[in-house]
Amino acid sequence: MKAVFFDFDGVLTTDKTGSTSICNYISRKIGMEYGVFAPVYRQYNERLLCGRLTHRDIWGDICRELQKDVPYEILFESFIHTPIDNEIVKLIERLKSAGLKTGLITDNKRDRIDVVISHYNWHSLFDAIVISSDVGSGKEQPEIFNIACNKAAVPPNECVFIDNSAKNLVIPEAMGMSAFLYDDAFRNTSRLIEHLQSLGICCS
Repeated sequence: MKAVFFDFDGVLTTDKTGSTSICNYISRKIGMEYGVFAPVYRQYNERLLCGRLTHRDIWGDICRELQKDVPYEILFESFIHTPIDNEIVKLIERLKSAGLKTGLITDNKRDRIDVVISHYNWHSLFDAIVISSDVGSGKEQPEIFNIACNKAAVPPNECVFIDNSAKNLVIPEAMGMSAFLYDDAFRNTSRLIEHLQSLGICCS
């Protein structure tokens, strides 16, 4: 194996989904119940993820529906306050140091990932960053995985993909990738390391 690709939300982060992180932060910040804010935001989620809409497109509509002027800057604060799993980040750093190609394959919003990557200075951490909103489709199609493999210059059968959703592993497995389902509740990183070592990958 020559490359290890990671999902973002639920693997690099301790929240199961990106919309959970966004809605948790903003609802707390503006003093609104999560159950009020989240449905208003989430009605746009699929269109944001595939790039048909941007946050700038929908923010005025969200404020009107909530009947509250929520500063756009709070959205970007929510990106920065995404809860990161530093143990996984350290694992990626070790893989990188061992000579593995590393990548991020995520169904996500471009502005959010750009802010997070810049905030943590992760540009050198990943050889490939592929986002559904850039590609126009997500992990239900091969394209996002093909782009990641091309960016890393590694064929699928020499790649590992780690995700917290079983349905997101179907396509990469069919392409020949080694797939690992990461439990976002128990967060057993030791089990992930054992799996990588069983593939001959040095994680020390």
